[in-house]
Amino acid sequence: MNFVLESTDGGARLGKVITDHGVFETPAFMPVGTQGSVKATTPEELRRIGAQIILSNTYHLYLRPGMEILEGAGGLHKFMVWNGPILTDSGGYQVFSLRELRKLSEEGVKFRSHIDGSSHLFTPERVVDIQRSIGSDIMMVLDECAPFPCEYEYADRSNDMTIRWAQRSFEQFVKTEGKYGHTQAMFGIVQGSVFPDIRKKSAASLMEIPFNGYAIGGLAVGEPAEQMYEIVSVCTDILPTDKPRYLMGVGTPANLLESISRGVDMFDCVLPTRNGRNAMLFTRNGSMNMTNAQYKADFTPVDSECECYTCKHFTRAYVRHLFIAHEILALQLATLHNLHFYQWLMREARAAIRNNRFHDWKRGQLSLLTRETVPLP
Repeated sequence: MNFVLESTDGGARLGKVITDHGVFETPAFMPVGTQGSVKATTPEELRRIGAQIILSNTYHLYLRPGMEILEGAGGLHKFMVWNGPILTDSGGYQVFSLRELRKLSEEGVKFRSHIDGSSHLFTPERVVDIQRSIGSDIMMVLDECAPFPCEYEYADRSNDMTIRWAQRSFEQFVKTEGKYGHTQAMFGIVQGSVFPDIRKKSAASLMEIPFNGYAIGGLAVGEPAEQMYEIVSVCTDILPTDKPRYLMGVGTPANLLESISRGVDMFDCVLPTRNGRNAMLFTRNGSMNMTNAQYKADFTPVDSECECYTCKHFTRAYVRHLFIAHEILALQLATLHNLHFYQWLMREARAAIRNNRFHDWKRGQLSLLTRETVPLP
């Protein structure tokens, strides 16, 4: 993997990441395909809307379909028929969210499957081996995502263990090889909850390990947005400029723009797909709930400026009808629109950085994107 920083505009960065499965431009938003599928879409549709990289999850793929099936298929790329880059989260967040079903130790984390209750052990080394079997282009280290809120002492101890796990992960990464003939990269994950000094210590410690990139984890877990932005700035002020920075699990369109201005290059979040399946659509003029009665006889496009399949062919009234009638097509059309919107937003952000107008463009976008509803024309 190679990262090329092409230009900057204030804190915002324009670049590209080169992998054996292709190049993706940054800032980049990765649609979430947790179980090897971005819900309600096909790989071909993802390519049409401009997605260049997707995210899948180690925990879920490990449990189902399992490594034997993925290795038999020749890796996740072939299994799901996606020929672009894939990043896999380590599964740490999913395991730690189980709470009552897991036990944490220096060795790793023992947990029970949410599917059938069977017992499993994730160590930093084992998680690397699983991601070798998956064959993702970018793999993440096993980390502990501290809960919010948490005590300072807990966050500090948790981060210290995450750093030790990161070192073990990297050592396993170095002494193993990929299974499918392409190069894999590894990112470390900065933790430390909302405590700036722990975040600084975490970033500094991880930078001593020659990872291909660095992620900022443990945010968007309940803390106020301004506190999240503060911690993002703390991390990006320290992390190296010649490697990509990835803010995990974030977020709303406004979150993305604010974080780009602070030097973040990569994002993932379930919001466009999950909200779409729940009738919330993102547009250039704010969000809209498609079950609202005001759209019952509204025969205009969802977003008149959008060129996605949904907006080019269907009206607000029709999309609302599909949701009210509980038709599966509603989930597909809404998901496609939201994912197209997120990819459009990233393209526009990249163009604004390239033309040295990101600050003014962001300010104008935020005044529109933070509207909660779109009125009738």
